[in-house]
Amino acid sequence: MDRVSSFDEPLKKLLGGATAKVMAEHLDLHTVGDLLHHYPRRYEERGKLTALADLPLDEHVTVVAQVADARILMFNNGRGKRLEVTLTDGSGRLQLVFFGHGVHKPHKELLPGRQAMFAGKVSVFNRKMQLAHPTYQLLDASDADEATEAVDAFAGRLLPIYPACKQLDSWRIAKAVDAVLPSAQDAVDPLPASLREGRGFTPLPEALLKVHRPQTKADVEDAKARLKWDEAFVLQVALARRRYADTQLPAVARRPVADGLLDAFDAKLPFTLTEGQEKVSKEIFDDLATEHPMHRLLQGEVGSGKTMVALRAMLTVVDAGGQAAMLAPTEVLAQQHHRSITEMMGELAEGGMLGGSDRGTKVVLLTGSMGMAARRQALLDLVTGEAKIVIGTHALIEDKVQFHDLGLVVVDEQHRFGVEQRDALRSKGKQPPHLLVMTATPIPRTVAMTVFGDLETSVLDQLPAGRSPIASHVVPAKDKPHFLARAWERVREEVENGHQAYVVCPRIGDDAEEADGKKGKAKKKAADEDPEKRPPLAVLEIADELRKGALAGLTVEVLHGRMHPDEKDDVMRRFAAGDVDVLVATTVIEVGVNVPNATAMVIMDADRFGVSQLHQLRGRVGRGSAPGLCLLVSEAHEASPARARLSAVAATLDGFELSRIDLEQRREGDVLGQAQSGVRSSLRMLTVIDDEEVIAAAREEAVAIVAADPELEHLPELRTVLAALLDKDREEYLDKG
Repeated sequence: MDRVSSFDEPLKKLLGGATAKVMAEHLDLHTVGDLLHHYPRRYEERGKLTALADLPLDEHVTVVAQVADARILMFNNGRGKRLEVTLTDGSGRLQLVFFGHGVHKPHKELLPGRQAMFAGKVSVFNRKMQLAHPTYQLLDASDADEATEAVDAFAGRLLPIYPACKQLDSWRIAKAVDAVLPSAQDAVDPLPASLREGRGFTPLPEALLKVHRPQTKADVEDAKARLKWDEAFVLQVALARRRYADTQLPAVARRPVADGLLDAFDAKLPFTLTEGQEKVSKEIFDDLATEHPMHRLLQGEVGSGKTMVALRAMLTVVDAGGQAAMLAPTEVLAQQHHRSITEMMGELAEGGMLGGSDRGTKVVLLTGSMGMAARRQALLDLVTGEAKIVIGTHALIEDKVQFHDLGLVVVDEQHRFGVEQRDALRSKGKQPPHLLVMTATPIPRTVAMTVFGDLETSVLDQLPAGRSPIASHVVPAKDKPHFLARAWERVREEVENGHQAYVVCPRIGDDAEEADGKKGKAKKKAADEDPEKRPPLAVLEIADELRKGALAGLTVEVLHGRMHPDEKDDVMRRFAAGDVDVLVATTVIEVGVNVPNATAMVIMDADRFGVSQLHQLRGRVGRGSAPGLCLLVSEAHEASPARARLSAVAATLDGFELSRIDLEQRREGDVLGQAQSGVRSSLRMLTVIDDEEVIAAAREEAVAIVAADPELEHLPELRTVLAALLDKDREEYLDKG
């Protein structure tokens, strides 16, 4: 069997259909190579017990522990049986429960003093942690032969614990790995020999053996160092090749022109730019002046002045004879950008119109819901070059849209657009246009190097003067109901002081669902038994409750995605004008809504939102001179990861710090979330948070190698591994420009 094909061998040939099917469906493992790269998440030592005190809720875990107590309880007048087993490890206790016919075998085997491995999902019942119907493997069988075998298998050896699923336990995965381990000898080593020897790395086949079947802790460290490096290096080579290919593309250099639009705009600014805005603008102008396309990521907190920086870049391109297009993810945001840009530019945005400046240009809006006449005029202005700046949604990408000379594309909130959409817009230039990607979601440096590794990065981290601090607090509604009552009092106080408030809910609320009485009752019963199972709180219900109860007498309005656009605009206009005291909304207010007089925000079921989403939402208050207040209401258990997440959000206003926390709390295999979906395997060994040095060093080596040999002609093994990681369409994915 040749070296590559043994890694490509389908698992069903070696493991049998049933196991292979579960691996494919639940763990996304299809070939021998996939399984060999499915590394243990941690290792247990024989006799050393896991800390039961630190078990995470709602996660599938494997523990090694000792049986302290086991007893059968009858319920339902003796018709039902339940086996309760208590485990101990010195740090804490954990309860196991087995029901019905499933109690006989464990009742015979799980005797006090017995040690075993248990796997299952951690839940809470009567305020106690428990595993219901876990699978288990005894580590001290009573039969003498079996005992010797078990001791041989486990004693003195590190026990690999694999990322598992309900259908397949860690130890069954370990058995499957045993079956494919001989193929590790056929691993294709991507590292050039000089690099491998220079850094003293273990050869790849040996690293694979050591990571799956280590004899010592040093084996694990050796293997990890090598496998982490491989992941970082292969990905960085792919990104370096993409950057290199971009430098080979031609583009029109757009250099600043004296006494043009930009100078006229700067002269009428009522404030001076922050140091950060000046610095980032210079980086962008330097890029625009080169004859290959700029690819730059501009990240900055909500309100740090990204739009101002982007507009100055657009004006530079217009001065140099080109057109600039800004792509926004939603119509609301496109309209808001259009409004704020035309306001900032004043008469400079009225080129060709009565009262407009001679140096001005036309700024047009293009969205899907525009009337035909306005749309036709906008398209005409773009193709003739009459309009030098266009702001729009994905309507900009349609075939009908043609530009006179597209020089710059600015993409706002990049993560909401697919690559195809960006490519379609880029292809509208006679030569590839320059690209500026903006995001208000702070991205730690390592993630930027990994996910946006083909973009140069600029960061705006100063907030303009005059922004107020925001105090954030967690409100534990279940443990301390009086805290929630106090939260509504605080909202009332803010309104009495002449301010306004937002209340955010995860769901709109469905009248049809409520009308279906049976469904409603069943849901209520489920929710009473387990609050985790109740549906998230809804805008329509909460608004109704507040009008009748805690906020009676105040003007309470709702805003959500199912409303007609005119209705939404009307509510937002009245809220902005101060005619509405409290706005109960879904996350439609997350991006771009600017009401400086709104000082308080109450987020219901806050644990149902992600960390960066909470941070974005909170950015809607404290936008004026009065301090902001954000209350995170949650019924989550005090010891749960959800509550820990909320406490982290309450503890800091630093978006970069929060994005680190967000990453650290992501589940395994989802290190980079959606951002990395173009790469076949999520990073398995590398964690972008802890391995910054590895990523930075790998990037340096990758850049040097690609500069010397862009096609990797002298590195056929590296080429093979790259091809396996990125098939053609996935490599296209990395083209974030």
